[in-house]
Amino acid sequence: MAPKWPDLPPPPPPGPIEVHVTLDLTPPPEPEPTPPWWARAWDYLADRLLTWRMAVAVTLAVTPWAGGQSPVGIWSHTVHQAREEASIGGAYVIAGVAVAAAWALDRHTGRAVPRFLLITASLGATGVLHWWDPVLMLTGVTR
Repeated sequence: MAPKWPDLPPPPPPGPIEVHVTLDLTPPPEPEPTPPWWARAWDYLADRLLTWRMAVAVTLAVTPWAGGQSPVGIWSHTVHQAREEASIGGAYVIAGVAVAAAWALDRHTGRAVPRFLLITASLGATGVLHWWDPVLMLTGVTR
């Protein structure tokens, strides 16, 4: 037979019960209001766009270092020539595909050279625009 466990010692005698009550008479602080949507959007864009990669890309894209012209000017001239010589729709397709490809490359890598290509394609794509295009699109009336 196994040995019996020893009996537990008796509990200590009950002592005095002490109750401490703390009252905080200051009102709770009001939560900070959420900033408006435009402040949150500005913070988001500032965190994403104001980087050294963006500064280098914009500087290289708009500085005339390629034979006296900027890469944006060269691309703008190229899509304008495509508009004049090929077709309006073809020029818009060329500019749109270039912007989409540069955006996808920039989104995938996030490095300075794809950002430079994205800035060049985006700003240079304005060379395909003409003030009569909305009228042509809405009415079909050519100049």
